[in-house]
Parts: sequence; C-alpha cells; structure tokens
Amino acid sequence: MISDTIAAIATAVGEAGIAVIRVSGPEAIPEVDRIFKSRIKLSDAESHTVHYGHIINPQTKEEVEEVLVSVMRAPRSFTMENVVEVSVHGGVISVTRVMGILLQQNIRLAEPGEFTKRAFLNGRIDLSQAEAVIDLIRSKSDRAFSIALKQVKGDLSQQIKKQRFTLIETMAHIEVNIDYPEHDVDSLTSSFIKDKCGEVMEGITKLLKTAEEGKILREGITTAIIGRPNVGKSSLLNTLAHDNKAIVTDVPGTTRDVIEEFVTINNIPLKLLDTAGIRETLDVVEKIGVERSKNAVNEADLILLVFDASQPLHEDELVLMEQIRGRQCIVIMNKIDLPSMIDMDVIKRYFNEESIVQMSVKAQEGIDALEDAISRLFFSGSLESNDLTYVSNVRHIALLNKAKQSLQDAYDAADQYIPIDMIQIDVRLAWEQLGEIIGDTAGDSLLDQIFSQFCLGK
Repeated sequence: MISDTIAAIATAVGEAGIAVIRVSGPEAIPEVDRIFKSRIKLSDAESHTVHYGHIINPQTKEEVEEVLVSVMRAPRSFTMENVVEVSVHGGVISVTRVMGILLQQNIRLAEPGEFTKRAFLNGRIDLSQAEAVIDLIRSKSDRAFSIALKQVKGDLSQQIKKQRFTLIETMAHIEVNIDYPEHDVDSLTSSFIKDKCGEVMEGITKLLKTAEEGKILREGITTAIIGRPNVGKSSLLNTLAHDNKAIVTDVPGTTRDVIEEFVTINNIPLKLLDTAGIRETLDVVEKIGVERSKNAVNEADLILLVFDASQPLHEDELVLMEQIRGRQCIVIMNKIDLPSMIDMDVIKRYFNEESIVQMSVKAQEGIDALEDAISRLFFSGSLESNDLTYVSNVRHIALLNKAKQSLQDAYDAADQYIPIDMIQIDVRLAWEQLGEIIGDTAGDSLLDQIFSQFCLGK
C-alpha cells in the first residue's frame, strides 16, 4: 500500500511558456489545497477540472506565483492515485519557488520514474508498457515512436499474456496427470505437451523475427563515416544532418576527433560518427584522432566508406578496404561532378556493385540513392506492416530467447517420454520467463533498475 505523496517537475527545466509540477499520492489534493488560493477549494473540486489561482507562502501568506491547477481523482489518473498538476510560468525561478513550497508540505521529491512505477504497482500498466514509456520519450523517428506507442497501449503485453495462458493450460493438464496417473496415457500426454510447446514457440519466433528491426528502430544504427582526409566525410555529415555540424576546409586533417550526430533517413535513426581522416601522420593530435576513428569503425553497425572519385586510389585506402572486408558497408564515390580518376575495378574486388553509391555531396547529387541503399541493407528496402508487433527492448529479446529454449527442452523431453513431472519444470520456467517481460514474475531489484532509467517527472 503506497501511503506517501510525491512531487516532481514534469517538464524540462529552462525558459518556456509553461512548466508543470506533478503531485501524486493519497494526500495530493489536500496538501496542494493548503498553499492554493482560489475561489474554490481543491478538496471540493470535481475530477479532471482546471482551476485558476495563486500559490501562497503558508508562513507569510504572500502570493508566490500565478498558476493553473488540474485535479485528477483516483483511480482516473496515470498513477491511479489522486494527482494534482500545477502549471506555472516556465522559468527556473518560478518553478524552484513553487517546488520549494510544495516540498515544505507533507510531500517528498519523487524518485526517477516513480510516477510510472506507481502506475505499474497500482495495476494500470504492466512492466513492458512502463518500459515503452521510456522508448516513447527517447524516440528518434516517427516509426520508433509508433512502435513505442503500440507497446504503451499493450500490444506486446497481449501477445505475451496469450502465450502464458497456453502454458497455464499445459501446466494444468500436466498437474492433473501427475495427481491421477491411473488415467494418464503417456503418448497422448506427450503429444499434447509437444503441440502446446510448439504453438508457443511459434508465437515467440514470430516476435523474435521483428527483434533486429525493432532494436534498430529503437536504438538507431551506429554509422561510421570513414575515409582519407579531404574525401568529403564532414560535408556528408553536414548534408545528412541538414546543419553545419562539422568544420569543412581544404586543409587535410581538419577533423581531429569523432563528431556524433543523430539523423533520420527513411524513418531509420542513424547515429552518425564523422571520423578523422585515416592516414599515417606524425602530428600527435591527429594521430589520436585517427586511433579514435579506428575504434569507431570497430564499434559501428554500418560503415560509410567515402572515396574521392577524382583522385587515384591511395595505399592507405587499399589497407582500409582490406580491414573492413565483410563488414556492413556502403561505398560512396564522392565528387562525381569532377573527372573520374579512381580505378573502379579495384573497388569492385572488395565490394558488391549494389553497395556502391555515386555521389556529389557538393552538388547534392546521389543523396536519395544513399538513403535507399541504407534501407535495402537493413530492411530489404521497406519496413514491415504497421499491424506487426515489434520487439525492440534488449531485455525482452533475451527473455523471449530463454523462454523459447526452455520450451524446446520441454518439447525434446516429451518427445523422449521423459516423466512429465520433469517436463513441468521447463514449462513453468518458460512461463516465468515470459512473465518477467510484463512484470508478473519480476523481482524488486529488476524494477528498481528499470525505473531508475526514467527522468524525475515521469
């Protein structure tokens, strides 16, 4: 039973038109009522109504801030508790003064994610829906936002609950046969267990098929832009980011460190890493940048290897092509607006022709071809139907794989006519692993870890 009342700033701190402070708990309404001056008492207000007034200092009775206060009575609120939201003028001083007065009442500062945690503990949402709230906030593309929104609504939860119900039926059948062995027919029981385990494994497999794409849409593709100095790497970053994020000059070695920028291409989020030109150098600072570039290449999911098509191949580029052979790579032949001097036959020894894109970043040519190549590489050219339930959370993916393996063990045991009380162990384990996804079998330490990732006001 949650007995205390919490408060936190629910909007970003800084200058804005309005800032919102959220208060939740059994005493939220009367506690705010003590410092709210208006023509109506909040204790008498109906649920889901907004009231104009002032926050006052309870010691001096001084009016501290002009506010709008929204009242939401339990259980018709996000946390299923009494909730009061105080809208103040957006500014650090205003928010700090009102927050300070609230915390002088019988109200404590909320922990990170505590509002969402209360929504989970009070049964409004399950754990997978709670985690999707983080994804909703951190979405970097419309597609990622849509996937997170479907999970907040419970699409994944329904799929998991459906599979767990099938496993409950299976365990009940096994329990009956354990209690009444005289009525058991081994072949029929084994066949029943295999059918049910196979059915659930099929459902899990369908979810796992979306995992790679879902993870990419959720976290983005770490993409390293590499090549020799002055081939156009920083210009490409600026073009894709639609901003001058990187300094561009004709001087080799201008980029000395790895520059990061998030962009969205064809609804696919990319974490672009503009790297220092990779070459042998005696410059100490540039040498550090080159080493960081090599580390970025090792960590990248995708490599954009940029060549200056107007120059012959350099020895450094031959070494670079050899190093990244077999990696997910798109080759960009830049500066095609100039006479070509590069030996394409050598390039094609290392890379398929489909992965080579002709571009002129300066003339803005070939940008669409690059975007299409990235889509083809990761999504076969197009994303799946909007009706599909994507799995994007690493924790969920790991638990689905564990549950699938437990069911495979149960299936194999039933196929070998292992005693059903032994098979029951694997079936129950799979049921528990699926339950951990939605929070039915999650421990306190896991909950603390998950909700600690939230911001204070969520």
